Amino acid sequence: MTTPVTIIGAGLGGLTLARVLHVHGIPATVYEAEPAPDARRQGGLLDLHPHSGQAALEAAGLIGEFHKLVLPGREAYRVMDQAGNVLLDLSDDGTGERPEVPRGALRQTLLGSLPAGTVHWGRKVTAVRPLGGGRHQIDFADGTTVVADLLVGADGAWSRVRPVLSKATPEYFGVCSVETFLFDAETLHPASAKAVGAGSLFALAPGRGLLAHREGGGTLHTYAQLKKARDWFTDIDATDAAALTARVAKEFDGWAPALTALITGSVTPPALRPIFTLPAGHRWDRVPGVTLLGDAAHLRAPNGEGANLAMLDGAGLGRALAAHPGDADTALAAHEQAMFARAAAAEADDDGFYTTMIDDHAPHSLLALMTGAEPNA
Repeated sequence: MTTPVTIIGAGLGGLTLARVLHVHGIPATVYEAEPAPDARRQGGLLDLHPHSGQAALEAAGLIGEFHKLVLPGREAYRVMDQAGNVLLDLSDDGTGERPEVPRGALRQTLLGSLPAGTVHWGRKVTAVRPLGGGRHQIDFADGTTVVADLLVGADGAWSRVRPVLSKATPEYFGVCSVETFLFDAETLHPASAKAVGAGSLFALAPGRGLLAHREGGGTLHTYAQLKKARDWFTDIDATDAAALTARVAKEFDGWAPALTALITGSVTPPALRPIFTLPAGHRWDRVPGVTLLGDAAHLRAPNGEGANLAMLDGAGLGRALAAHPGDADTALAAHEQAMFARAAAAEADDDGFYTTMIDDHAPHSLLALMTGAEPNA
């Protein structure tokens, strides 16, 4: 089977690319390892920035649909210490430029905007092989293969397409995250619901923190952040929910009960997510017929930019292909030049927010970053 534009990965970046191509009348096929659109939760809230994520949705003709997904009030946030003392509390007056939307609902909007059959589910890539002339063969775990005249790796941190272009591999960042959920929190966990507030909560101490936000329907979505060496989690059986919960809760021993309940009260099994990054400035020489976007190209620690940049990558590549019909490699070169520049700018502008949250002076270091207070207050 041969496809004109083959996209590996049905995340936000890959789907934005497929949608922009569709707007311009260019057919594409997306292959996704997950067996179905609802096979797993798609993360929590996502703040889309005007000049990246929102601009990508403008290019995709979906900005109106985006506005329907916005959850009012979710741009509010507060900072606490481990005892539950509120150190900073900022409300959302509705004038912010980065409204919050549910990531899963946004993904579903993109899926619904594509022609039926665009996305092929349950197609896990095992290998990508150059065939010459800019064509590539993709091997799947089910034993099938496809040949792509133009291949785009939008397949995230552990991209199977990346090795065709680069020898770089993700490296552990020194922080792992454990994801939990409380449902119907106003009724079942009122103290935790009050602590989180209307939007996002940063409850922090040196080497650890709880990042929680309020989703729709009374759901509290939390990431327990731990600054740990890699061997801390390599011997953990991540499928043993009780053992993982106990081990993480122990790291927050003595914290306010309303905060620790965000871990111990989870109604879903905790999900262990070590943070990995690609080397700063990652790039590659032009290879005919293939490129990357999003985390496959420029994986960084969470900084609020990842999904936004992935969507902008997808939109930019789609427009480049539309602008250069019959000349894919010129389009790919233009895409990569712009993407490398964006990624470099994002690295240069990174204020270290993610590591600052749980450094040796937390939570005061984050307050200093936000307000100019003394970090060791």
